[in-house]
Amino acid sequence: MKKAFVICSLLMFAVTGASAQLFYTKNGSVSFFSSTTMEDIKANNNQVISILNTRTGEMQFSLLNNAFHFKKALMEEHFNEDYIESAKYPKSSFKGSISNLGQVDLSKDGVYTVSVTGNLTIHGVTKAVTVPGKLTVKGGTISASAIFKVSPKDYNITIPAAVRNNIAKEIEITVTCSYEKKS
Repeated sequence: MKKAFVICSLLMFAVTGASAQLFYTKNGSVSFFSSTTMEDIKANNNQVISILNTRTGEMQFSLLNNAFHFKKALMEEHFNEDYIESAKYPKSSFKGSISNLGQVDLSKDGVYTVSVTGNLTIHGVTKAVTVPGKLTVKGGTISASAIFKVSPKDYNITIPAAVRNNIAKEIEITVTCSYEKKS
């Protein structure tokens, strides 16, 4: 199942054009953090597929929701069954582009502040987002990172009243990817 997901995702991400400079990863990281006075909740997913076209600035991410891991098994169970509903909504994705690609020189080592605009799909709901991030070029390799917030309510994720005070109204999302050049 995971192998089929990887193959389908890479085909979905294929970008045409012989001169395209494609970079990819199959082990990017997405984590989220919720902090309230009642409880802190953190989960990590290190099976994120991403592709970056350095010629056009297009970026795409895809992940399986049930690949998030929590410190407590019960949190993971509630996340998959009650909140994100992984059986019904197995993946989350982002498709967009770097808005200020002209200000980035990928041929020179450095850290570049970027703005990425596109469509984020979580829990079957797609929303337009603009996210600040960083591209780091070092020795010909590229890595990307971003930290931003989303509201579960915006993605039709229902939090039961009994635990509403345990989950932040805005969840901090952290994305980190180290890319390899696609041959």
